[in-house]
Amino acid sequence: MKSLDHALDQERRYHDRCRTALAATITDSTEQVVAGEGVAASGADAEALGYVLRSRAKALSEEPDRPLFFGRVTFDESSAAGDHLGQSYHIGRRRLAEHPEAPPLVVDWRAPVSRAFYQAGAHDPKGVAVRRRFGWTPGSSGASEDLSSLEDEHLAAGESAPSLTVARELERPRVGPMRDIAATIQPEQDDLVRAPLSKSVCVQGAPGTGKTAVGLHRAAYLLYTYPGRVQRSGLLIVGPNRAFLQYISDVLPSLGELEVRQCTIQDEIARHPVRAQDPQATALVKHDARMAQVLRRALYARVTEPTSSVAVVDGSYRWRVSLDELREVVAGVLAQDAPYAVGRERVRTRVVNVVRQQAERRAGPKNNEWMRKTGRSIAAFVDSVWPKVRPEEIVAAVLTSPTALAAAADGRLTAEEQKALLWPKPPRSWKSARWSDADLVLIDEVAALVERPPGYGHVVIDEAQDLSPMQCRVLGRRVDLGSVTVLGDLAQGTTPWAARTWPEQLAHLGKPESQILSLTTGFRVPATILAYANRLLPSLNVSVPPSLSFRTDGHLAVQATPDLTRATLKAVQSAVKLPGSIGVIAAPGEVGRLQRMVSAAGLNTSPPRVSVLPAATAKGLEFDHVIVVEPAAIVEGDARGLNHLYVALTRAVTRLEILHRRPLPID
Repeated sequence: MKSLDHALDQERRYHDRCRTALAATITDSTEQVVAGEGVAASGADAEALGYVLRSRAKALSEEPDRPLFFGRVTFDESSAAGDHLGQSYHIGRRRLAEHPEAPPLVVDWRAPVSRAFYQAGAHDPKGVAVRRRFGWTPGSSGASEDLSSLEDEHLAAGESAPSLTVARELERPRVGPMRDIAATIQPEQDDLVRAPLSKSVCVQGAPGTGKTAVGLHRAAYLLYTYPGRVQRSGLLIVGPNRAFLQYISDVLPSLGELEVRQCTIQDEIARHPVRAQDPQATALVKHDARMAQVLRRALYARVTEPTSSVAVVDGSYRWRVSLDELREVVAGVLAQDAPYAVGRERVRTRVVNVVRQQAERRAGPKNNEWMRKTGRSIAAFVDSVWPKVRPEEIVAAVLTSPTALAAAADGRLTAEEQKALLWPKPPRSWKSARWSDADLVLIDEVAALVERPPGYGHVVIDEAQDLSPMQCRVLGRRVDLGSVTVLGDLAQGTTPWAARTWPEQLAHLGKPESQILSLTTGFRVPATILAYANRLLPSLNVSVPPSLSFRTDGHLAVQATPDLTRATLKAVQSAVKLPGSIGVIAAPGEVGRLQRMVSAAGLNTSPPRVSVLPAATAKGLEFDHVIVVEPAAIVEGDARGLNHLYVALTRAVTRLEILHRRPLPID
């Protein structure tokens, strides 16, 4: 006990030293911003320097009050230790040093040397003699006295046992937004996090396996390891809904990364407000991959064959481009399959070049002003054969004109599918159209045919199994030259177009070469709850491995009751007496009534601990206590009802209560 107390005292003093170093670094960064404003440099250099200094100062000033390290590795004297022979390193979320040239007091968890902390084991110590994990008081603001325990694994001596520190962290009540997992990353997760930027990966992750956390930590790792390349090209996090994005919003800032765009796919393509909702039959057609060809046909139907020659007046000269030459130009540009706007410009340029060649044979070289003037003189011709278009015009024409739709959809869509697409009450023009979510996806498809959108260097896509083929194309265009991290679970596919297999989904994303990997060990959902939910897997028509759990705790209760309302109220009243968040998951039609019941009973505190929601909205979220109300109603409410139920059953990280009056749809 004396040795443990002595070790704790030493580590607390070391943490005080780190805290002092952090305070000095924050002060120094602020002073550097002030000094940098007076540096004489070119405009671009001064702006770049100012951005770097301000970003660093902002990141440090927004550093949350929390422990500055969570682990330590001490290397042995063997050759496996490499350059770290006999060295010891504290591991934390941010690098800390007493001055820039000094050895680090704390090493960033993303640094190469930190990998040994996550990957070493008794079977392969990787040169690590001792791995130490630190236990901090839950919710600690980083006071040194909050360092309450430490746990050493003597890996070089062959010692290895499940970590109690990791277990306590994983079993902590879930309150508020999602936390980072830098302290508890497991070896298989670490392999995914540290995949190189050039590699696209698809993670099939069972509930509670940490796939979302892996994706976010990979984003942080890429920003740390490839700062220039990723910041220059951008990094995008795509989530399924705003509630999910709010839930994960604190993870990257807690890891020191503030400049990352996090949005839904609807946010990314929001050219117009959504003011309409499609019937399911219509939405299914609009989200089908065949719509890409339909829209392409509709767009290029605007390109017409020239019908007459073109004459260009040039002072006292008159140059003529023959009909055959014009047809050859238009056909040649069409064959190049360039974006529509690029093709239009090429037609103009090539016709001008035909005129230039004639003029130069007669009057010598022509300058750029002559070229621009000639280009303006053939504008009417270009507009007649390759007119300017707006993406909204094309989509509106397809959705309002049976003739235009039939021409574009011939051989692609059935008569019934075409009928489902047509607006029942066409607007006067596209400007007054009421667009749906699916319409914006179609508009984005046409916009990309007209002019390629700017791309990102890396995109992390969560709940990717729920994307439609057309939504996949939206994201694929934005990462055409970059890489992706695709996260999802086929068993949790709940949209009408949810993927059945990953290869098919990756093909729609334009990343068929992505490596598909599975995470099957759950770290949040207890084994007893997962085992119950896994009974649904054979009925879900997808091939996914059943998940196991790191945790042996947890509580599962299944109760038949004649009065669901009263039983639900009683279950919530019992749950609020325990720590942690509470989720009540029911069929969509019951959510409003249950929300009113919870409010009337005064069970919602500030901030609210009780969330009442349908399974579709609960996806990706976690609650300490989950109460699933009438599973049969959840299943009946949607064609993917069993998948919705699977989602509902796997949201609990401590307790799951199932209340039912009707027979359970689980074998």
